[in-house]
Amino acid sequence: MPEADLGAVWIVGGGGLLGGAAVSALVRQGRDVHRVKVPWQQPDRAIEVLAEAAGEIGRSTAPWRVLWCAGAAVTGADTATLHRERQMLQAFLDALPVTTPGRSARGAVFLASSAGGVFAGSDDPPFSESTAPRPISAYGESKLLAESIARSFAERTGTPVVIGRISNLYGPGQDVTKAQGLITQLFLAHLNRRPLSIYVSLDTSRDYLFVDDAAAMAIGAVDRVARERPGTTVVKIMASHRPTVLAAILGEMRRITRHRPSVTLGQSPMASFQTRDLRFRSDVWTDLDDLASTPLPVGMAATLNGLRAAISRGGIHPT
Repeated sequence: MPEADLGAVWIVGGGGLLGGAAVSALVRQGRDVHRVKVPWQQPDRAIEVLAEAAGEIGRSTAPWRVLWCAGAAVTGADTATLHRERQMLQAFLDALPVTTPGRSARGAVFLASSAGGVFAGSDDPPFSESTAPRPISAYGESKLLAESIARSFAERTGTPVVIGRISNLYGPGQDVTKAQGLITQLFLAHLNRRPLSIYVSLDTSRDYLFVDDAAAMAIGAVDRVARERPGTTVVKIMASHRPTVLAAILGEMRRITRHRPSVTLGQSPMASFQTRDLRFRSDVWTDLDDLASTPLPVGMAATLNGLRAAISRGGIHPT
């Protein structure tokens, strides 16, 4: 399908890591991009803004795509924060134009979910789309509830939905104030010349997915699901399929910075939400996996350079 025929793309969460990368990728493609600027800290106003954006989508006669990349909550977030995020997703989807089931939909929706969150307690890695989810935190449970909201929306309206269960996302532009993003936090500690406390063992295995690759996969997935039959929901694991242990991350960091990483082994209540082995294998739309092409050393170097640039322009203040 020619890109000119794909219609406008609306991005919720365009100020975040994944959403920002998706905006940039779509602009490079010459797509018609609309970033929904939501006042997340004002929940009532945020719901109004989301409803207004959904109404604008409904007034369009052209095809449309929605990338829901929003989500400020992290593992360990309180239930009230998680509930508010689901409320906003529900309010937005409730206001989107309805397509009669059985008829072709004009739009399609991508929902960013968390592979680590939903599979943290699952058995027998690597985990695939057929693995039974087993979250061990309120965060993981909330991600599954959000997925259920999206599925119900697809069934009710006929609008195809793709759920991207994303592995450990990293890259330049990550919010350094959030308690997540190991690679970003390691480099930030290096630049600030302070030790970073870690509370998992060095043989902990994670799948690190560079943000530009994840954005390309999300865009490709939402364009593809738009061609599925009305009411379809597709779950797609989005990962690099190159698991890496923490010790290897520290070794690569030492090679890039030419300094030994300053880390201390600490303790945290968050440790109970971590599992040692989070490897993934996707069996759905496997050609999209080729988009995860950025080698870890290249992505790590880009992350460090992004942090340096943000500090130099005052976007991040060293502590």
